Amino acid sequence: MTLPADTTTAPAPATFELRFTSTPRGARLARRLTAYCLDSWGHPCGCETNESASLVVAELAASAVTHGRVPGRDALLRLVLAEGRLRVEVSDTRGERRPTTGPAAVDTEESGRGLLIVGALAETWGVTPRTGAPGKTVWAVLRASGPGASS
Repeated sequence: MTLPADTTTAPAPATFELRFTSTPRGARLARRLTAYCLDSWGHPCGCETNESASLVVAELAASAVTHGRVPGRDALLRLVLAEGRLRVEVSDTRGERRPTTGPAAVDTEESGRGLLIVGALAETWGVTPRTGAPGKTVWAVLRASGPGASS
């Protein structure tokens, strides 16, 4: 006996996780693997979704390795693509410092704009304590448009 296919079930979300060293090299790896992963999910390099997600991951990973670094502890990147949205999470093991956009960076400063960029590209973003581990997770949700977006 064959049961009819359930057409109301949404496709399973695509997920990717990567532990990366809390170093600039690890942050670069997180950004590059984000672009590769999204390309494999149907969002080729150069498209808006891939470019925005890569930039968000670059900013969050750089922040994690700069401000959330604990020697000997890795950071974690998690991507979840579902229902036309991409959730990006970067977790570090230092929980006492919560990132904020704070006062606007002065034009001559070389840093301090990362979360302003994330806020401009993401529909929403925030910070939550990590579950099951010390530290915090900074997350952002982006609209995933194009052929790889499942609605």
